[in-house]
Amino acid sequence: MRAVPPSALVVTGILSVQIGAGLAGRMFGQVTPAVMTGLRLWTSAALMAGFGARGLARSVGGLVRTRAWGDAAIAGAFGLTLGIMNFSIYQSFARIPLGIAVTIEFLGPLAVAVASSRRLIDLLWVGLAGAGVALLSNGGTSLAGPGARHGAGAAGSAGVAVTGLAFALVAAAGWAAYIMLSAATGRRFGGSSGLVIAMVVAAVVVTPAAAVSGPAGHGSLLRPEVIGIGAAVGLLSSVIPYRLELETLRRIPARIFGIWMSLEPAVAALVGLLLLSESLAPREWAAIGCVIVACAGAARGRREEHGAPPEAADVMPPPPGP
Repeated sequence: MRAVPPSALVVTGILSVQIGAGLAGRMFGQVTPAVMTGLRLWTSAALMAGFGARGLARSVGGLVRTRAWGDAAIAGAFGLTLGIMNFSIYQSFARIPLGIAVTIEFLGPLAVAVASSRRLIDLLWVGLAGAGVALLSNGGTSLAGPGARHGAGAAGSAGVAVTGLAFALVAAAGWAAYIMLSAATGRRFGGSSGLVIAMVVAAVVVTPAAAVSGPAGHGSLLRPEVIGIGAAVGLLSSVIPYRLELETLRRIPARIFGIWMSLEPAVAALVGLLLLSESLAPREWAAIGCVIVACAGAARGRREEHGAPPEAADVMPPPPGP
């Protein structure tokens, strides 16, 4: 992997995440977003635990032996945040186009980058992001067109669009909390063991919602093709991008990584167009562009934290969602 340029690793990771999201979106007619969230998190947790079983066993054993309940609480809060964020973003792009949901979600990392900066120019990035959100909020019922896959009679409903936007905002807040808790977890656990523990907690958190999510969440869940797609989504949306982006963060400054990651809303919109037939109006593409430029600008000016481990240093850590 060392021979692959960092830019190629980032782009591959972004494509992997969004293709996974597109595959999940195509399943919403067979299973509910809550069920798909559970499948994604459980398969991600199982795969990551399998790859890092030895380190995970050491970390869990260390927690028990030393009774480091404070560290366990941090990992638990990290997992709770991860579960809420994944649940929210899946609920969002079940109702609005994938590109719009991911664009709103990126307001979370932007807020963290701006809050940690004292540069006057960051006010410009806040204003630009606000302009993008204003363009989206003027979208009205058009947002609930092809993105409204979940819920009878949802197409064309302004209420569905508002709900989708609200879930995306919850996901944005979750991503902001994720960044903070990622840093705290990275200081307490070696390697990826902290993230794996959090992933298991997140899977447990969403399980009740998946179990009671309605008729679409039962029966069809046991079909091999549904389980197979869930495993593929977990691999594409978590395992592959995490490994690629962690390797990238070892080789380039976090601010450069943040700039490259800002391309993700545009990639999400393209995947939504190709896999989910979600076409966007010019106004919505302009909104995505505003948020991309704002995120890239904020990431470019952020100082890298010297001496911090990758989990603590990155501006936008390996994406937990969509």
